[in-house]
Amino acid sequence: MNKQSIIIYDFDILFNVLDEIKENLKFQLFKVQNYSELLNINEDKYGNYLILVNSEIYFEIKKNIDKKKILVLKDFPLTINKLIEKLNIQLLKQKYIDQSEIKIKEYILDLNSRKITKDKKQLKLTEREIDIILHLNENKRPQSIEIFQKSVWGHTSVLETHTVETHIYRLRKKIKDKFNDENFIISLDNGYKIDE
Repeated sequence: MNKQSIIIYDFDILFNVLDEIKENLKFQLFKVQNYSELLNINEDKYGNYLILVNSEIYFEIKKNIDKKKILVLKDFPLTINKLIEKLNIQLLKQKYIDQSEIKIKEYILDLNSRKITKDKKQLKLTEREIDIILHLNENKRPQSIEIFQKSVWGHTSVLETHTVETHIYRLRKKIKDKFNDENFIISLDNGYKIDE
């Protein structure tokens, strides 16, 4: 999730100021005026996002919106540089938090520490193993070796197929040995998938 967004809710003056300098920002800028639209914000469209509101609006929306996704601006006056710095820091914090708890079945995958956890047991993973798990989690259909070669390994030409199979075999073995789970990643005739 590389996309980062700042969503400004019912704060036209702030939106207009940031919109003037949007070419220099490290995030995309959106304005939301409608409360029902605010309730339907999701990461598929906005990626890693923060909703900016003033303190009066915060009390109206805090019951129905994830508080971790809201940034209340109340320390005015604030220079534009300080504001942008604050926004970038909050987006980094949010991304770190989001990457620390990806739920896959009864497991928690932490991209920051490169660990997968279940029932207080932890297993350290390599970056490639994380990529394999994330790819399988994002795709509910079985994934063939050719798809792994392109999507996970980034190869357009034919890679030695044993490379993919060996990585998946080792990952399945590690998960079986640590969690006694032979069915986390299942092998089918047409590829691999995470068992549902």
